[in-house]
Amino acid sequence: MRRKFHPFHLVTQSLWPLLISIAAYFTAVGATMYMHSYSFGRFVFFWGFVHVIVIMTLWWRDVIREGTFEGMHTKKVQAGLKLGFILFIVSEVMFFFGFFWAFFHSAAMPSIAIGSIWPPYAINPFNPFGIPLVNTCLLLLSGVTITYTHHALINHDFYKTYVGFCETIFYATLFTLLQLKEYCDAPFAISDGIFGSVFFLITGLHGVHVIIGTIFILVCFLRFLEGHFRFKNNIAFDFSVWYWHFVDAIWLFVFLAIYIWGS
Repeated sequence: MRRKFHPFHLVTQSLWPLLISIAAYFTAVGATMYMHSYSFGRFVFFWGFVHVIVIMTLWWRDVIREGTFEGMHTKKVQAGLKLGFILFIVSEVMFFFGFFWAFFHSAAMPSIAIGSIWPPYAINPFNPFGIPLVNTCLLLLSGVTITYTHHALINHDFYKTYVGFCETIFYATLFTLLQLKEYCDAPFAISDGIFGSVFFLITGLHGVHVIIGTIFILVCFLRFLEGHFRFKNNIAFDFSVWYWHFVDAIWLFVFLAIYIWGS
């Protein structure tokens, strides 16, 4: 066996990137077919989505094995992973920036087609001091608890870390359920002009990010219970904390811009 004389991780060949790209392709095609009422559209979407989840799980299993049990994630590798995750969050910020641009452009200069007013005529926006305010408080609390959990993990306090994880997951799940209730009670739909489109696109995409972040934290919680995290080997949890604070920051902007100023 050849000795390793460098701190880098040379990733072995894997079929996961190819397989997940194929599954993602069928997921997108199936979703498009379903939304246009094509035959078997729902089946194609479901088939692709299930395979995306399965392949992601298996791929992440390999990454966890490499970093936790094989020691491939050296300090040099962790530095590269951190830089990559920071760039990923920056790309997410720019992703939301495009949709906020559409919102502010339409709100600051409403066209004649919507009556030159914002919100458009016959649109009854949400009361920002109802469910949106409650959800804001929940996300702020979850930001506090995830930071509390992070410090407890670094200090090797099992009980406080366990409680912090449970509280964060509870707040995140409750946020998603309240967001779903708000959608069910919405007096307008995504097809109701520019207001409905940008509202559901921005809040819906943020909701998807909340669900992803919740799953991220839940996986870290399960790994914590399995004893994967140590003082020098908790980079995955660091990433989940960064991601969750990004979700918090985006929601504050959504609340102030969409619910308060935009209404």
